[in-house]
Amino acid sequence: MNLGIIGGTGALSLFRRHRREAITTPFGAPSARPALVEIAGARIWFLARHGDPHRIPPHRVNYRANVHALKILGVDSILAINAVGGVSEAAPAGGLLLPDQLVDYTWGRSHTFSDGGSAPLRHIDFTHPFRGRLRDCLVEGAARADVEVVNGGCIAVTQGPRLETAAEVALLARAGCDVVGMTTMPEAALAREAGLDYASVCAVANPGAGLEDGPITEQSIAQVLDEAMTRVERLVGAVIEGAAPSA
Repeated sequence: MNLGIIGGTGALSLFRRHRREAITTPFGAPSARPALVEIAGARIWFLARHGDPHRIPPHRVNYRANVHALKILGVDSILAINAVGGVSEAAPAGGLLLPDQLVDYTWGRSHTFSDGGSAPLRHIDFTHPFRGRLRDCLVEGAARADVEVVNGGCIAVTQGPRLETAAEVALLARAGCDVVGMTTMPEAALAREAGLDYASVCAVANPGAGLEDGPITEQSIAQVLDEAMTRVERLVGAVIEGAAPSA
């Protein structure tokens, strides 16, 4: 497995960087130069989804360039690290969830490589958007590292960058969603088009709007994510160790 990670700038800070790679794609520049980072003794590529420093809103991310850049670098599996809001009781603040389904509520994003240009028109099967070896490795790695995760759930993907209203969160709950984020689509579908395995680790940063009293603040989100990211780091390390070939 040649693993690459797409995550926020905060996730990049978890890992030791060795170098960055200047890269161009037919779809423009990626959000940031991919960084070669060290995790559990292995060196893998990390791409900061929102740029470095963090500046690009979810609807402006060049998802096509990001996915294509990692493929150019030889990546065959993409692990997405996503900060999300909790919608169902299965996703309390501070928890980690490995989604197995999604509902896409975004619009206006460049969501396919089949845009009428040189790329052939493809109708990919997207029945199970996260199914693959990498997701299996996450489940196995969580057990080995004693990291508690919710195995399965549906992520709603909204436009952002604003957070949702209480009525919207209630609607997502009725639709069967467990968490809500802003960046899984079109990233997951583009990875499928590119022939790359794709899985997500969702760190629940806050209860969804209207599920608790009081406003949702950026400060409280940052505090919850700081703690959750230490468990994400352990989980990613366990995946790397589990995927390493035996001596």
